[in-house]
Amino acid sequence: MEIRIAAAAILRQDGAMLLVRKRGTSAFMQPGGKIDAGETPVAALRRELFEELGLTIQPDDAQYLGQFSAPAANEPDSVVTAEMFRLSHDGDVEPQAEIEEVRWVAAGTQGQLTLAPLTRDMVLPAIWG
Repeated sequence: MEIRIAAAAILRQDGAMLLVRKRGTSAFMQPGGKIDAGETPVAALRRELFEELGLTIQPDDAQYLGQFSAPAANEPDSVVTAEMFRLSHDGDVEPQAEIEEVRWVAAGTQGQLTLAPLTRDMVLPAIWG
């Protein structure tokens, strides 16, 4: 089964990336979520970031990075296909809705966390090289 999502690589000025962990799971990943029927990826991203982190972004804030696919972290026998965007944010974020934990992760320290396959294999290499 394919799960279509919009997600954000949110970067702080110092280069750290924001990762989130959903309640009842162990893997950290980019914030974002499923794209509803008739919804554009940017609209889904704006809705999800507001629901999950209380962030209000403008469509022009989100730089499109491309489409990435990997095995889903929390749904067996599923593949997640993400419309991935890059955002800059230096303020505080608070976990809301299904998000249990947020963490700013610096390049080189991600090995200390359990990461979703999409984050580990696709997004982090695309952002940090």
